[in-house]
Amino acid sequence: MGEPRKEENLQNGSQLVYGEDRAGDRLSPEDLSELLAAGTKEVHEKAESTPFVKDFLRGRIRRELFKLGSVALFFTYSALEEEIERNKEHPHFAPLYFPAELHRRDALGRDLRYFYGPDWRSQIQCSPAARRYVERIREVGRADPVLLVAHAYTRYMGDLSGGQVLKKVAQRALKLPATGEGVEFYQFDAIHSAKAFKQLYRSRMNELELDVDTKQRVVQEAVCAFNHNMEVFGELDEVGKSLPEEPMAAGTSAHGDMQGDISKCPYYAAQMAASGGSAYARHVMTSILHHPTGRVLLAAWVAALAGLAAWYLM
Repeated sequence: MGEPRKEENLQNGSQLVYGEDRAGDRLSPEDLSELLAAGTKEVHEKAESTPFVKDFLRGRIRRELFKLGSVALFFTYSALEEEIERNKEHPHFAPLYFPAELHRRDALGRDLRYFYGPDWRSQIQCSPAARRYVERIREVGRADPVLLVAHAYTRYMGDLSGGQVLKKVAQRALKLPATGEGVEFYQFDAIHSAKAFKQLYRSRMNELELDVDTKQRVVQEAVCAFNHNMEVFGELDEVGKSLPEEPMAAGTSAHGDMQGDISKCPYYAAQMAASGGSAYARHVMTSILHHPTGRVLLAAWVAALAGLAAWYLM
């Protein structure tokens, strides 16, 4: 006997669909969702290790870089969502068409208006790395729409997995309003359960009628998408080298006032636990929890780890 079905109302265009958590589901290694998870694992880990992402997760994000990152995302999602609209009835993409739940361009526009003011459109431009990303999305949208699946998977599922973590980090590091201005990109108002939605999206991908060769092309395109994201991260890193240092909000330093003792760092303690040093890690984390900065950083690190783990389990 399977567990009772867990249903959640979601809008797929104008149709009502249901997210399911079915105990009877048996994923096959040949399913597209499994092929994507396995095929992008290495490049995903590489992307997580870029200086820009590491600094972001630690709360070491400068306002100007955050603004430029939002600009790159605006151009990326503008292209992606225009191509999705163009191909929304294509048999290899139509089941994944969720504009109300997923589309990000309008939210990014509101974020940019917050940072740049009413004339924000006249103040932004597409960077070289973002332009290459946009050109690739345009190319596949026109010539090979099935590959849009890879770009949608890479962006939207990643945003759903770690978005709330990054939102909180950005709000604290940049002293943004708690009411959400400047970080609307990370808020998916039409999705009430990210887990249920990701399960639905995964099942829809697996139901696409694709042959083995096409599935492999989608995986390779997802790797390409990750590489484009890393190019944008690298570009932001280079820009950051020429920017003056900005004072960070209290408690957002990577090590706070741990006085150089790595054993007191929450990142180190969590890594020790993950690698099997559980007894030691418990001892270290007990000490950290007595320190206000340590509590904040440990909570942020654990939340980030949970978000990244959710990506692989989606």
